Amino acid sequence: MFVNILGEKTFFSTGNGQLKASQKSVIFLHGAGMDHTVFVMPSRYFARHNFNVYSFDLPGHGRSEGKICEDIDSFATWLESAMVELNISEASIVGHSMGSLIALCFAARYPKKTRSLSLLGTSTPMPVSESLLSAADKNDHAAIDMANSWSHSSFGKLGGNEVPGICMNMSGQRLLERAPDNTFFTDLRACNEFKNGEFIAQSVTSETLVIMGDEDKMTTPSNATKVAQNISKSRIYRIKNCGHSMLSEKPNEVLDALISIV
Repeated sequence: MFVNILGEKTFFSTGNGQLKASQKSVIFLHGAGMDHTVFVMPSRYFARHNFNVYSFDLPGHGRSEGKICEDIDSFATWLESAMVELNISEASIVGHSMGSLIALCFAARYPKKTRSLSLLGTSTPMPVSESLLSAADKNDHAAIDMANSWSHSSFGKLGGNEVPGICMNMSGQRLLERAPDNTFFTDLRACNEFKNGEFIAQSVTSETLVIMGDEDKMTTPSNATKVAQNISKSRIYRIKNCGHSMLSEKPNEVLDALISIV
């Protein structure tokens, strides 16, 4: 569905559901260089269980137009504007990777608009290696290769997808390849420069679920645990044999976790 947010054409998926004022809302926020398609399964599930689903392509990503936000705080400001435009009074906010930082920042700033918070593959701070940043800055395909390799567990790299004919490594690569030049770098830089994460997490009052993969090399379980420890109403859901790309590697386990809070 296309709408205008701050004068820019913006796309979000409803999971093929209907939007009704009487239903609870859930918002999905994707990671760096990605788009709404990473949340296809949860979007469809919650839409079919009578939730209003807003799975956004963030500005300058996927089908959405507009300038890419330069930092996490700007993304959170944009999200608040989108909720005003779409008349969403409150929602469960679900974010993966960079999206988890946006969700965290939003929940701290707008507690009354955050019914619950789910952070997938999260870390504060969220440092990005110099080699990855440098390659992304040059729009070098090596950046995609590095990120895609580091995002998958040993299970994912062996082609453990339960859907016949689907290769998780190649699916992740193709998704990043679709992003316009400089998109991946701008997102990675925003993650790398995110500051005061511990203080922001301590400011969150919403019920929070932190979902982590035990083989996550991008946002390690130890770092994700620290995020949870800084949020007063938080709990942890740990997925075995799972890397950073948990939405493709272990979609059923992620959905089981989300059902418990959204």
